[in-house]
Amino acid sequence: MALEEGARSCLLRFRLKLEEDIKPTYLMDHMISDGVMTVDEEERIRTQPTRKDQAGALIELLLRKDNLTYISFYNALVKEAYDDLASLLHRDLPHISLNPHKGSSDGSATDGKKWESRLSEGGIPQRPVVFVNRPELVNRAREKLYRLQKDPGWITVFGMAGSGKSVLAAEAVRDHGIIEDCFPGGVHWLSIGQVDKPDLLVKVQSLCFRLEQSLDSQLLHRPPNSLDEAKERLRFLMLRRYPRSLLILDDIWDSTVLKVFDIHCRVLLTTRNRSLTDSVSGAKHEVEVESGLDENKALEILALYTRIKLQALPEEARSIVKECKGSPLVVSLIGALLREKPNRWRYYLRQLQMKQFKRIRKSSSYDYDALDQAMAASIEVLPDEHRDLYKDLTVLQKDVKIPAKVLSVLWDLEPEEVEDILEEFVNKSLLFMDNNSKPYLYYLHDLQIDFLLEQNRTQLESLHTKVVRQYQQHYRDGPPTSGDKESLYWIQYLTYHMAKANLTQELYSLMFSLNWVITKAKIMGPAHLINDYVEYGFILDQENSEVRSQFQEFLSLNGHQLEQRPFPDVVQLALSQPPNSEVYKQARVQAQNRTKAGKLYFDLVNKSGVDNLSRLVIHPHQGSIYSACFSQDGTKIASCGASKTLKVFKSTSGEKLMEIPAHDDEVLCCAFSPDGRLLATCSSDRKVKVWNGERAMLLRTFEEEHEEQVNHCQFTNTSGRLLLATCSNDNIQNLWNLNKPSSQNTMFGHFEPVNHCCFSPDDKYLSTSSNDGTLKVFEVSSANEWKTIYVSDIFTDNKEDVFVKCSTWTADGKRIICAARNAVLVFDVETSDMLFEIRTSRMSTVQYCHACPTSNLLAIAFSNYAVELWDLEANKKMADCSGHLSWVQRVQFSLDGSQLLSCSDDQTIRIWETKKVHTSSAIRLKRDSDVLFNHEEIIVSAADNCNRLQVRDGRTGSVLFQSEEKSSRIRCTCICQQPSAVVLGQEDGTVQVLEVPSGKLLATLQGHTKTVLHCQFSQNGQTLITSSEDATIRVWEWQSGKCKVLHGHKEQVRCFSLLSNSPNDSRLLSWSFDGTVKVWDTESGEKLQDIEAHHGTILSCHVSPDGCFFATTSTDKTAKLWHCESWQCAYTLIGHKECVRSCRFSWDSQHLATGDDNGEIRLWSVKDGSLLKVCSQESKDGMDSLHGGWVTDLHFSPDNSLLVSTGGYIKWWEVKTGKALQTFYTTGSALKKIHVSSDFSTFVTIDNIGILYILQRVV
Repeated sequence: MALEEGARSCLLRFRLKLEEDIKPTYLMDHMISDGVMTVDEEERIRTQPTRKDQAGALIELLLRKDNLTYISFYNALVKEAYDDLASLLHRDLPHISLNPHKGSSDGSATDGKKWESRLSEGGIPQRPVVFVNRPELVNRAREKLYRLQKDPGWITVFGMAGSGKSVLAAEAVRDHGIIEDCFPGGVHWLSIGQVDKPDLLVKVQSLCFRLEQSLDSQLLHRPPNSLDEAKERLRFLMLRRYPRSLLILDDIWDSTVLKVFDIHCRVLLTTRNRSLTDSVSGAKHEVEVESGLDENKALEILALYTRIKLQALPEEARSIVKECKGSPLVVSLIGALLREKPNRWRYYLRQLQMKQFKRIRKSSSYDYDALDQAMAASIEVLPDEHRDLYKDLTVLQKDVKIPAKVLSVLWDLEPEEVEDILEEFVNKSLLFMDNNSKPYLYYLHDLQIDFLLEQNRTQLESLHTKVVRQYQQHYRDGPPTSGDKESLYWIQYLTYHMAKANLTQELYSLMFSLNWVITKAKIMGPAHLINDYVEYGFILDQENSEVRSQFQEFLSLNGHQLEQRPFPDVVQLALSQPPNSEVYKQARVQAQNRTKAGKLYFDLVNKSGVDNLSRLVIHPHQGSIYSACFSQDGTKIASCGASKTLKVFKSTSGEKLMEIPAHDDEVLCCAFSPDGRLLATCSSDRKVKVWNGERAMLLRTFEEEHEEQVNHCQFTNTSGRLLLATCSNDNIQNLWNLNKPSSQNTMFGHFEPVNHCCFSPDDKYLSTSSNDGTLKVFEVSSANEWKTIYVSDIFTDNKEDVFVKCSTWTADGKRIICAARNAVLVFDVETSDMLFEIRTSRMSTVQYCHACPTSNLLAIAFSNYAVELWDLEANKKMADCSGHLSWVQRVQFSLDGSQLLSCSDDQTIRIWETKKVHTSSAIRLKRDSDVLFNHEEIIVSAADNCNRLQVRDGRTGSVLFQSEEKSSRIRCTCICQQPSAVVLGQEDGTVQVLEVPSGKLLATLQGHTKTVLHCQFSQNGQTLITSSEDATIRVWEWQSGKCKVLHGHKEQVRCFSLLSNSPNDSRLLSWSFDGTVKVWDTESGEKLQDIEAHHGTILSCHVSPDGCFFATTSTDKTAKLWHCESWQCAYTLIGHKECVRSCRFSWDSQHLATGDDNGEIRLWSVKDGSLLKVCSQESKDGMDSLHGGWVTDLHFSPDNSLLVSTGGYIKWWEVKTGKALQTFYTTGSALKKIHVSSDFSTFVTIDNIGILYILQRVV
């Protein structure tokens, strides 16, 4: 029957008022119960984006429906207390009964009423007052029901307490098609629960009575007297009277109950024990009900109960859902309680967090008075011995999955026996199994853990003690190191159990052990270890806070090394710790023991000279890191870069919290919102994305507004009016309101790419930096340009384009600072006047700068790998933060100013403690150096970063002599023992000889017209030889100033070598970028030989100790062996794939080692030029090299069994096998040379950030 015209007119007349006021979700529950609306129709309405849209869709549906639907809608309004709206519709109510047994000409409506009526007669419960559909789960159940269409069988709907099994079972059969196609005989519901035999008999009797009464009240039999009789009566009724009907058994606990219903009919049962149907015959199907709703569904339940809009729910709503993992029971219980007491959000959240389940009492038809009773009921059905084992699971942490082997150790049972027990727990929904992993992993729901903790809180210490004691008993010979799931659990959580058991002595001895550090770092990586020292620091500090600090600092500064594969030698890393450190002391003992077995170890002698100012070094990405930022509370760091990913990790330990494949191209910037809940990213793919920072979910993508790569993004500093600013190579910047689909405002004004944007501290202004040489300031409220600062006008000395890289505001908002070229410029915001500038070396550009929010400090990042801290009030540099090995892309202070982070193309992020780093500005040495080994004495000569020549005692670090600052850069040095003198060669060609230690100037030698590249004394110290970029070599009698000039090379002469150490041999070998080798007589100045050696630049040359051969290496990727008698090439050594940068003969002149720019080292036979070994065949390191960089220097041990090499770090090799024996990781990289004592026991080098290393072999 079509809808009467009066009713239609009434709906149209009051449509706007209805749409304005009604909440369709409440009304539709009643209409579905009346059978006038299908679940599919309900779902289509629910998917509308807003409540008003849902109301409009419902009115549209009513207009297409019949009189029954109108009447049902009216009744729903009355039931939901919309009395004013119901009165509007009352006058035009159609005159028709809703009684399903009376005729109706509307066939479909009648059919709908019939099947709904049959469900009601079969005892199917109505939908709960508040209902949220779970379509995926319902469809899964219906798919199983269709499998019973032709043949009898069992469907088990199983899940833990309160997961919504009964609601699901009722919803699955609330479908006209399923009733008609599969169960025309009807659906019959029987609630069972935990019953004994008499109670079960009563329940079956009532079912039989109901079935018989529905057939004919005259044919009622007497009630069956026993379960066997009841079973036969039920069999007759189900097979003869109700063929193809469905019997639903709700809440089954015992398999013996099922035997009564094992009558070859169609049964759906709900249970916590999935294995119940093992005891009955017939086809079996399962539907697992997940323990929790997704967040949106759970929030919808709370919204429906409390009648609050979903978007308007308080923050506690999300916390409640998170705390109970979306448990339908808990959410419904709390929702019902809040309906009565709407101001108790925080109270019920607190009860959940405090595990006060008794306070969350029933307010519905659920079988248990309180949540704790529902949980306890599941455990009470276990056998006594299994109940005790289940209690042991109290010690598990939330979201932690464990293999059966761990429990095998805990329970001291065979693994097979443990698996059987766990299967019982899983079948009873007391435990969950992850069967996607092999071996299977087991875990508890958060509510189950909370319940166990509450039940056993007085026994927690003893339960954790049992775990530790069982571990100690099982692994008394040492911790498990296999790396399987079992060993992973023990390695990760042993410290947790010790702390919870209050076993402080065991915790001290474990965590203050270098062996434990080695074991755990190798299996878990460093972040988990650092986290342990942070988390249990309050316990460890009671024993010895200094030792805890030593271990934590060691891990924090070497964490990036401990992430490398192959895994580094931790004992060698620990030998660089201060001598009073417990880490060093343990490492020293282990090194001495291991050297007896032939291992190599090297002690850092000058530990005081290697100062590590960074607190933590993290290696989060493969590829350059372009951006990193603190969350406002300083506990998290987000980073992004060339890897296209966004990562979030703890700032205390580097432990990874989240990783997202964020974009299709490089991610150029990331930013936290002020409350830390949101993260924004922007990319070369032209997109801006906003993420939920807690759940790694993508919330919004903005991809239309920007036409080119988006360079930078930043949120406002406060949440008052949350905006996101972005800027791009398309010359514009956008302000995004995250509640709107497109940008809030677009700001124009720049005519070149915009590199950076930054809000003022009060969020009133946005500053933008561009390649057009300007810094612009916009008003945020209006998006209008307020002022322009023409930064390019300040650089009057150079006509090149000025790119303004970034800007930052001082904490008071009165000054704005920007970076361009090699300068940082400070402007007054009001007047736009430049107050002062910070100019740095022309050799590097400023990449970024950031002003501290709480002090006058400014951090500056440079392309020359440095980070500097400046005091803006004093315009004075306070510190150099050294450590990065490539361009530093970003620096940022934490909000409280206590920490500073820097990220770099070297793939690391360094975190610095601001108070520690700005106490001093360390003197750094240049890599061009010379070393004199004199018995136990080690004298080092090198220029420093102030361009002064220093001569130091290597062992003590004391400065023996320091020259005044030179006007021309010092490029080389050499030292002489007798006379005691040092030489320096400068960029302007000047050579000076100075007395040591007085510093008296002995000679100034003028002659070279360009940079002096190398200098060397003769054996008697009377002659000095120098080579230069001017392509000449000069032989000086330096005391008289006499000089012979060796002309002949066409390009710079980087180096030279005397052909022998004999005082009677005056021949000199030189090599040049011109590809030639020349032999000279230094006495006469005559050129003896001119050899066209290579097509490319010659990079190194070495003469064999026996004087028979010399070797050359070149950019042409070859090395060559030459006879010193005939000066002819003996062999060309081919095989290197990159420039061959270094070479060295063994002391017996039998072997030649060559090293290339790919980090590869090759060992050759001098006798026949054949390749003997290729060293460094390990996997490439993070810098994509086999040696961390070019192999720049090589030295053999006197017995020719060992080889040392320098590159990004120092390595020692066994010559016979080509295997690496040891690696020493310097703080910096790009080592130029290594000086080796004659007995191969002491090694001296300087890295690219100016740190001097003196290593002594441990014996």
